[in-house]
Amino acid sequence: MMGVNEWRSYDRWPPPGAESVTYYLSSDGGANSLLGNGRLAMTRPAKAGRDTFVYDPMRPVPSLGGSICCFSPSFLGGSFDRSHLEMRTDVLVYTTPPLDRTVEIAGPISVSLYLSSDRRDTDLTVHLVDVYPDGRAYNLDESIQRVRWRESWESPVFMEAGKVYQVDVSPLVTSNAFLPGHRIQIEVSSSNFPRFERNLNTGGNNFDEADGLVAQNVIHHGPDTPSAMVLPVLRVQRTER
Repeated sequence: MMGVNEWRSYDRWPPPGAESVTYYLSSDGGANSLLGNGRLAMTRPAKAGRDTFVYDPMRPVPSLGGSICCFSPSFLGGSFDRSHLEMRTDVLVYTTPPLDRTVEIAGPISVSLYLSSDRRDTDLTVHLVDVYPDGRAYNLDESIQRVRWRESWESPVFMEAGKVYQVDVSPLVTSNAFLPGHRIQIEVSSSNFPRFERNLNTGGNNFDEADGLVAQNVIHHGPDTPSAMVLPVLRVQRTER
């Protein structure tokens, strides 16, 4: 259990007592960057909203840490402060208010996003982040989904411009205690390079192409498009914090 630095053992996974708690994404239309107004809340937004960001595959969001190794001596796995990357306007940032009590999570995490784009294909990336009271933002886990494979791996299904699609991004899994004063956060973007290959947004093979297209990607949230993250919250915690 990160955050409290305790080894835990369980008879099954997810652990007994883990309850699925949904955190909904919302904003006032400007979740772009750490300076935006993206929010995470346990109540579904009452009105429809959207956040637009520009994904340029020639200027991808750089990878930082995570469960990787061996890319290069300068590219290390682990948890790092991501707050400088969250200053990019092509990173949408959704955050809870400071917590008034410890929230422990352990188990798989699901993320479901409602996306529209002006391109036939793009990627969606997510990072689950623990934000400290001083603003440091440490990655816990991350994932990516190529949108053409959102329905199955057998055959691609491309998007129509402007149409909204539900895209599930998985798998994520972690065990972490978010302490009082900390905030739970999710980052949404379309690249995590070089850990993951860039989507050139062309609908082509990518691996045999040199030129990419800029995509205008939109994350929708509201009563009919409930973009959300579901966390496995442990209701019975071992110690008082």
